[in-house]
Amino acid sequence: MNTKHKALVIDDDVNICELIRLYLEKEGYGVMSAYNGLKALEVFKEYTPDIVILDIMLPGIDGWQVCREIRKISGIPIIMLTAKGETFDKVLGLELGADDYMVKPFDPKELVARVKAVLRRYEHKEMDIQEIVYPNLVVNKSNYTVKVAGKNVELPPKELELLFFLASNPNKVFTREQLLEHVWDFDFYGDSRTVDVHVKRLREKIETDQHKWQLKTVWGVGYKFEVK
Repeated sequence: MNTKHKALVIDDDVNICELIRLYLEKEGYGVMSAYNGLKALEVFKEYTPDIVILDIMLPGIDGWQVCREIRKISGIPIIMLTAKGETFDKVLGLELGADDYMVKPFDPKELVARVKAVLRRYEHKEMDIQEIVYPNLVVNKSNYTVKVAGKNVELPPKELELLFFLASNPNKVFTREQLLEHVWDFDFYGDSRTVDVHVKRLREKIETDQHKWQLKTVWGVGYKFEVK
């Protein structure tokens, strides 16, 4: 039984929260529920869960904003669970840092399987002490820090992970779909605009003309971390 893991379920439907709680507790997880966005953020800080299962349509503040606020302070896994199944909504969830996305109605057994899979991937990453060093750039994925020209640069978890992955494979070109698969661990073949958004934000934060490296667009293909 996996008693060390704690899940926070955020959904305004009490019956759904109870259903998820029953299935997760059967697998040994501790479970706390919150029924509106503002309360969810309070519970998150007090309960310090290992994974969040998050609905989008919430009273108070919606799930998008809850996801944004969590990502400001934590890189723990988030699974979006929502009736919103359009491609745009999935892309937005990924852009905001969600690790997986399930559409209602859902199979509770599949949700439990996804919880286990997402946690395995997260823990595997956490166990690796990883650091990439280039002139004027240090990316450390064990403590989620980035230094550019000796100065700390604050990056959200997915931006840092994207930078780390590309910098780990210098001068190698990746398609947007490959980056979604490797960085987001998400088998997603819809609109890949989320990669473009993250690359644009990274460039604004880390690049200058003085560096001997850059995030380069390879037109018609994707992106690479170019080392000159």
